[in-house]
Amino acid sequence: MHKRRFRHDLQQVHRKRISLFSTLNTMILLLAIVVVVGLLVFGFLITKTTKELPKTWLEWKTEFKYQYIGALGLVHDAQYASRDRVTLYKQPDRIAVITGGNRGIGLRIVEKLLACDMTVIMGVRDPDIAKSAVGAIVDLGQTKGQLICEQLDVGDLKSVRSFAQRIAQKYPKIDVLLNNAGIMFAPFKLTDDGYESHFAINYLGHFLLTHLLLPQLRAAGRQGKNARIVNVSSCVNLIGSINYKDINGLQGYNPGAAYSQSKLAQIFFTRHLQTLLDREQSHVQVNVVHPGIVDTDLFEHSATTSVPFLKKIFFKTPERGSRTVVFAAIDPSLEGRGGIYLSNCSKGPVHASAKNPSKCEKCFQFSCDLLKIKEYGTGK
Repeated sequence: MHKRRFRHDLQQVHRKRISLFSTLNTMILLLAIVVVVGLLVFGFLITKTTKELPKTWLEWKTEFKYQYIGALGLVHDAQYASRDRVTLYKQPDRIAVITGGNRGIGLRIVEKLLACDMTVIMGVRDPDIAKSAVGAIVDLGQTKGQLICEQLDVGDLKSVRSFAQRIAQKYPKIDVLLNNAGIMFAPFKLTDDGYESHFAINYLGHFLLTHLLLPQLRAAGRQGKNARIVNVSSCVNLIGSINYKDINGLQGYNPGAAYSQSKLAQIFFTRHLQTLLDREQSHVQVNVVHPGIVDTDLFEHSATTSVPFLKKIFFKTPERGSRTVVFAAIDPSLEGRGGIYLSNCSKGPVHASAKNPSKCEKCFQFSCDLLKIKEYGTGK
């Protein structure tokens, strides 16, 4: 009798233990789910392209796409950090033109080009500020490279034409053109020419500048030593699309969509221009670059400004971000290999539409029509 009761008591204790463990496991699982969801929500809130919450389904959809592509970009930067290298070598006879360059990635690009003893012409809004910014990191009295700062607002087509005219008159040959200047996630604004600011600054102004300076680039290129054009794009080209019917986004502006559109346009431009250059057997090559996810002022309109310490941990420094751009501009291993999208100093994944020549040509011709260019690359 006592044995049966003892067994019964043991069984009850065992059941209670099982029930207790089951409850604890459930609580731990629920806690883990809450923590994971909380981290995901926190991650979303601090990495949004804007500081406000999305209001429409299109905005939510764009944000989720950016979260995905941004995560892939960070993983890619970490995975291929060892190959993200560029070797600098002396080339005092070469002239490089760069748009922007007084901050962020551009400043470090200029630093590297001057270290190669090149003549570097910066097209910037304020030449005095640009020279001071470069002088803060480069001893301009000691470097054998030459720095020239010229006024340029790449978002103003009149300014682009004036800048190109001045450069063409002073320099009959240009070895490297770096289309670097840009904005990201900016509020809606139309330029004086009537174009949405991302499209105008990131893409259309550079499209025109390249057209105007292509004669000088052709003159500099020679067999075995091509002149080079480098377009600075972004991995967000992978989620971009070109809205030909509403290029300015007047029917529903979203800064993320506007930015990715401008970056995809750069890819299309690069691919089709290389086709034209190959057709004419020109000694000029054009490549397009994703510098990486870089901690610069470009993120000033995004929610990441609330967590600067996380950007310091996970994002590239501007110096690292400049490497692939300079790699595209000078590395001998790329000689004769134009039309390539580069990331971390090697070939990277590009938008599927960029592999379709007709889609690249469509964007190119659309841009020519906007600017009333009849024959691209004549400088007129």
